[in-house]
Amino acid sequence: MSIVLIGGHERMHELYKEVCREQGHSLKVFTTMPARLEKAIGQPSAIVLFTNTVSHSMVNLAVKTAKKRKIPVVRAHSSSKDSLATALRSLISAN
Repeated sequence: MSIVLIGGHERMHELYKEVCREQGHSLKVFTTMPARLEKAIGQPSAIVLFTNTVSHSMVNLAVKTAKKRKIPVVRAHSSSKDSLATALRSLISAN
């Protein structure tokens, strides 16, 4: 399963990737808004939003892109590795 993570802390990139690798997923992390975010997102299996550490415009653009492409979105307020693990479990149980 390919996951796009929007938000979080730059210093935790490797921890986020480790959590995903342990569960057999690939991960792209966007902590800041890149040019053409909608194109950079691609066609992942799901998007995880860490709402506490991301701008409203980035959240709105990610949600709009997800709706357009029918990609499930999971929101988490905290940006810890445990929050990511919980979000991944909720995605798996939803499928």
